[in-house]
Amino acid sequence: MSVRNIRGGAVAFIASCAIAACSTAHVDTSPSVEAERAYAGLFPYYAELCAVSELKKKPGFGPELASGFGGHAILYLNGVCRDRRAGYPVIGLCDEDAPPEERGVGLSVNAHYKNAVWVATPGRDFLFHGTLRSGEPLTRTVYEQTQAAAKAKGIYDGVVFNDDVFADMPSHALRRDFMYDVSVATDYAIGFGRDRYCARVPLDRERMAALVAYLNDLNAPYRAGEKEFDWNVLNNNCSHVAHNALAAAGLWSEWPRERFILLAAFSFPVPKNEFVNLARRTNDMPIEDVAAVYDDADARTALLRYGSLPTAPGALAEAEPAAPRNDIYDTDLRLIFYDDPVFGVYQPRFDRIFTEPRYTDLEANLRHFADLYRRIDASRRPRADMVARRAPAEQESFGQVYDRYYRYIEAASAAIDADLAMLARYRLAPPLSKREGTVPLPSSAVRARAVPGVSRDEGG
Repeated sequence: MSVRNIRGGAVAFIASCAIAACSTAHVDTSPSVEAERAYAGLFPYYAELCAVSELKKKPGFGPELASGFGGHAILYLNGVCRDRRAGYPVIGLCDEDAPPEERGVGLSVNAHYKNAVWVATPGRDFLFHGTLRSGEPLTRTVYEQTQAAAKAKGIYDGVVFNDDVFADMPSHALRRDFMYDVSVATDYAIGFGRDRYCARVPLDRERMAALVAYLNDLNAPYRAGEKEFDWNVLNNNCSHVAHNALAAAGLWSEWPRERFILLAAFSFPVPKNEFVNLARRTNDMPIEDVAAVYDDADARTALLRYGSLPTAPGALAEAEPAAPRNDIYDTDLRLIFYDDPVFGVYQPRFDRIFTEPRYTDLEANLRHFADLYRRIDASRRPRADMVARRAPAEQESFGQVYDRYYRYIEAASAAIDADLAMLARYRLAPPLSKREGTVPLPSSAVRARAVPGVSRDEGG
């Protein structure tokens, strides 16, 4: 969400916050460079949805900015690159010769933009840390260096900001410089001023391509001048875009936009809720029950179209607080859940994610799924019995899902054994001496995650 005060939808949002739950938890599970290298080696394509906290900038460092406690959402795509030749935010799957430090992009949606829904920041480390090195304080020098680096990357090439963004711009300032200054810690260098909670999801090349195509299509009419972007907290916010991009990759249903405002006020995506929802969707679906998979329309479609399920190995959560030694931003930050005021289910779910190792540790996650696949195989029930339990109109389609499901489980079980062996080899590799956002991958590691033997063209 925008770092400026947003008027559109503000009244409805304030009213809806009567059932919001505030949280000030500061969790740090940042993986080591070696862990990042191992993860990228196993899963070269992955999406990472990040809920990031409010922003509170100290006076004396350019524009004085403060955002709401609803926070902001960032979508990072590993294995995806920005097309610098386009002169506008366009992304595509990375070529083999793409620089390692830019083999990933972070997408941000902001009310500042007039002719784009999202912009793309190249490089995971720059997206989250700018030019700040691990353990160093965030000073004015680093703040200015990061803006200069962002300009060199051309993050806002072809992007027009709304005129009201410049209302408080000093008379001597240049618009281009002000665009980069007002966007620090919102569109890039997120960790300068925001806590973040990220849920990452492994994808194969085909699903990542579908996600990329959705996002490029979303920006296309704004690039052509056919539309002007109208950010709206209830019907068109940063979480709508991230959620629906993941829907294009088969993870869940699309979130409807342009709903009647009173309905939208009680059901709209909020960054921190979306983080929890994605972590649970990718780890906790009852995939041991083939009937439950069939009854979940999105899971069924993902299995038949892509040969995958939303809940699968490698979906991990990560948290990192804002830079602690910080001259530029306050670090006592809030980020809300939009929750039921009586039952309050989101906080216990959030706590569980950062308590159980399988949500945050790759080896624990892989071993959890290895055990799950073994239990599924051991408890397999005869096809004829399962099909007979369905209504006659469903029996043929259920049989198709049954066959595809067990082929998937068999192949996924074999793949996870290979993943555990590869993870062990990565852990024996020499340590890396500095933090790196994206680690170069051996060509043998860049393999599609679609499970062998499960063709998307079989049976529809």
